[in-house]
Amino acid sequence: MKAKTETRRQAILDIAEQVFAELGFERASMDEVSKRGGGSKATIYNYFASKEELFLQVVYRATEAQFLAIHDTLDASEPNVQLALTRFGERFVNLLHSRDVKAMRRLVIAEGGRAGLGPHFHALGPQRSHVMIQAFLERAMESGKLRRADSNVAAYHFKALLESELMEDFQFHLVDVKAADGADNIRTKVARAVDVFMAAYGPRPTA
Repeated sequence: MKAKTETRRQAILDIAEQVFAELGFERASMDEVSKRGGGSKATIYNYFASKEELFLQVVYRATEAQFLAIHDTLDASEPNVQLALTRFGERFVNLLHSRDVKAMRRLVIAEGGRAGLGPHFHALGPQRSHVMIQAFLERAMESGKLRRADSNVAAYHFKALLESELMEDFQFHLVDVKAADGADNIRTKVARAVDVFMAAYGPRPTA
């Protein structure tokens, strides 16, 4: 019975993901989700208390597995911190510009303020990511692989650098970053971002 319930829940999330992507958060409705699923609205509310909760669970499901795998690459035991940051950066940028995550980011930017979803989405993804990046940088600073600085600020700088050459294309829908750039160019841009970060935060040469 429990497996059947989870199957039904996943089916609702499948439909909801399509509805949110097509209609946006404000225009999407529980009625539309139930209509496309061939069930009742009451059934959906048995699984999700509100449209906001449904939306957040769609985002969480779409990103969680990749999110954890990517952040696992921030290995404090890696002696070459530049290599670790580059490895993480390439996967991180590819995740941010994947179809599902890109659609959800745009949706939150467009609807997050009015619907009150911004803080919830931030806690679900960006804030968790920031904490993990900061922890890695703090350990690297403690071990002397990076110079001592405010690891919280350094984490913001690192994330901003990773998207510095890509943000305008994303914001203004100029190109599909992954389609236009491909893996090689994304790798090159991440390498430049990490070079700048290391120039600012790498250990100071000794006299």
